[in-house]
Amino acid sequence: MKIKVLGIAVALGLCNFTASADENLLGYVKGAETLPEGSAEVYQFFTKRSGKTVGHYEALDTKTEFEYGLTNAFNISFALKGMSLDTNGIIIDGYMPKDNDFGWKLSGLEAGFKYNFLSPALDDFGLSMYGSMDYSWVDNHSGQDKDTLSLEMMMLMQKYFLEGQLVWTGNLGFEATGAKRKAIAGLPEDFEWPTEAEMEIELIAGTGMSYRFAPNWFIGAEALYEEEHETEVNLERYSWFAGPSIHYGDAKWWATLTYMKQLKGGGEKFDEQTDNDLHLIEKTEAEWRLKFGYNF
Repeated sequence: MKIKVLGIAVALGLCNFTASADENLLGYVKGAETLPEGSAEVYQFFTKRSGKTVGHYEALDTKTEFEYGLTNAFNISFALKGMSLDTNGIIIDGYMPKDNDFGWKLSGLEAGFKYNFLSPALDDFGLSMYGSMDYSWVDNHSGQDKDTLSLEMMMLMQKYFLEGQLVWTGNLGFEATGAKRKAIAGLPEDFEWPTEAEMEIELIAGTGMSYRFAPNWFIGAEALYEEEHETEVNLERYSWFAGPSIHYGDAKWWATLTYMKQLKGGGEKFDEQTDNDLHLIEKTEAEWRLKFGYNF
């Protein structure tokens, strides 16, 4: 009987820890918690991508998202995406046709859902399904006009240790993408810029740990693996990113800052890149991500 009472007490303690919001303890790896029924949260993401070993490449991606709890287990979300880009001295056949420099502009829309099967607080192990549909009209590599439609599906796992002081999260999923570039006038005759429709499938796996070292404060580390398969070339690219994060969460709002460095990459490369151990056509050397959330 004492053991049962203790288990209920621990579960209630974990519920109190997570009930304020679907806090993002990490920058890239998603947690399995959902918002309570009738509650809502607004998120703001800023992601800076930089470095291709040659020339200059710096992009800033933004995402403004609204999430609502239809039930305790089922959340829906809608988001606006934007980006700015500053790149020069990098020409990549088929990907980067010319220098580009523009300020922030709207670049895409996203709709998503999260369904919770097992609660990490009540069921000892958390398991949710996440899905999203994304449409964008700006290529996030080159900044050129490109219509892209993507479907992402992912299983989200989460487990608490030490009565919620230590949190593990894991993700496993895929993204299917169809894209079509717009024609660009004035390109050299020998430059490859295909404008026919393309199909790609990306496999995604991520894991991370977060540790509460002071009231409301967490430090963490996460790793992310991605590989992309394209119809004509099969495995087109893969990359490993990893890095630290720090998180602060209050009763109504939270913030997370994450640095991710590319450790290893392969697949297609461009001739001028100076580090052949990385994939730098569609990825960069490093990324910074700052996220804010406010629940109401």
